[in-house]
Amino acid sequence: MIALGKIQTLEAVRRTDFGVYLKEIGSTGEEEVFIPRQEIEEDLELGTSLSVFVYRDTEDRLIATVQVPKLTLGKVATLKVADITSIGVFLEWGLQKDLFLPFKEQVGKPQKGDEVLVGLYIDKSDRLCATMKVYDILSCESPYKKNQSVNGIVYSVKSDLGALVAVEEGYHGLIPTTEMIGSLHIGDKLNVRVKNIRPDGKLVLSLRKQAFQQMEDDSTKIMNLLEQQGGTLPLGDKSTPQAIKAQLGMSKASFKRAIGRLLKEGAIALTETGIKRNW
Repeated sequence: MIALGKIQTLEAVRRTDFGVYLKEIGSTGEEEVFIPRQEIEEDLELGTSLSVFVYRDTEDRLIATVQVPKLTLGKVATLKVADITSIGVFLEWGLQKDLFLPFKEQVGKPQKGDEVLVGLYIDKSDRLCATMKVYDILSCESPYKKNQSVNGIVYSVKSDLGALVAVEEGYHGLIPTTEMIGSLHIGDKLNVRVKNIRPDGKLVLSLRKQAFQQMEDDSTKIMNLLEQQGGTLPLGDKSTPQAIKAQLGMSKASFKRAIGRLLKEGAIALTETGIKRNW
């Protein structure tokens, strides 16, 4: 069966003045799809196999192209908003006909020129459309392992849960609130660490590095702030988590681990009001 919205290999079976008709390789059925003459070589022989993407043209006719779109069924991708109209948004996806994003499939209000994370689906009229509601499109069968570094895009933020992330534009990921640093927003592109893999295959992510690496970064951050503030810092064991986070952007536990290391190295000393640099 010729599949709408997918890249597939089809065979040239019939020629016209305007192009060539393609069929599934070895098919004896009547199902065909047309590929325009400008898409193929002039001397293309019947029986030749072509890798094509099947979609609908501006007149809603099924058509094939050798061009590779930025998005296919079952995948997600970041696409640029080309135009906003009274019926919805149109996205650039590498084909002559822009991809339609209906209002009901939007999250927020995309503006012209924005880049939005979307998936591809077939609507009730058998047309390809985009959706920003990508949760059901993402896969739980990722190839990634614990502590591996991956790239992701935030597609939803929930105050009680954390940030939902599309990992490498194809897999489920979550940054719990305990693993977030600062505030995150829809569309943020991140490099994150796989902290854990749930039994269902979904990835638990962290903006923090592994403990030993994070301690190194936190220690450096503290020393840099001491340098900026003349060698003293009014933060210590009795400081509130809010005060520590406001000045250093880290948790109190991370702060205590870092100053413990710096004390052991002799880089800092404790004072009645906080800490001071020793050199």
